[in-house]
Amino acid sequence: MERPYNVLFLCTGNSARSILAEALLNRWGEGRFRAFSAGSQPTGRVNPVAMELLQHLKLPTAGLRSKSWDEFADGRGGPAFDFVFTVCDNAAGEACPVWPGQPMTAHWGVADPAAVTGSDAGKWLAFRQALRELENRIRIFVSLPIRSLDRLSLQRRLDDIGQTLLPPEG
Repeated sequence: MERPYNVLFLCTGNSARSILAEALLNRWGEGRFRAFSAGSQPTGRVNPVAMELLQHLKLPTAGLRSKSWDEFADGRGGPAFDFVFTVCDNAAGEACPVWPGQPMTAHWGVADPAAVTGSDAGKWLAFRQALRELENRIRIFVSLPIRSLDRLSLQRRLDDIGQTLLPPEG
């Protein structure tokens, strides 16, 4: 078996969306992908609602932590990334480090569930919505015939995934 693809999900705070994406890809990637997450300005803690949701859905939470992208940017000690995806609009607009190995990149923006205020039910709903959007995109991503696509075709597919909307519930 060939080595798994290494995927980095970036967000500003690395406390919610990028953490959810990391857990989802590690689950749905079935050993073909290894997911990581980081932030440009990490909060230093994973949002408790994100952790509760992942635990509720029996998704892996071991090792999840809010960390800086500096841990991965210098290429020393960290994995070489094949893909880097931004999942928040702030991170997409920031000057990202130059990633060793020239990974494929795309923006998969998702509304920030951590910004939702109000009732616990409203917060839980926002996190569940973010998780559904990320899960939908990740399931499409892991089904791509990556090895058989040329770089330009793969880039188009990655960009298209970032525009994917959820089907209505029901």
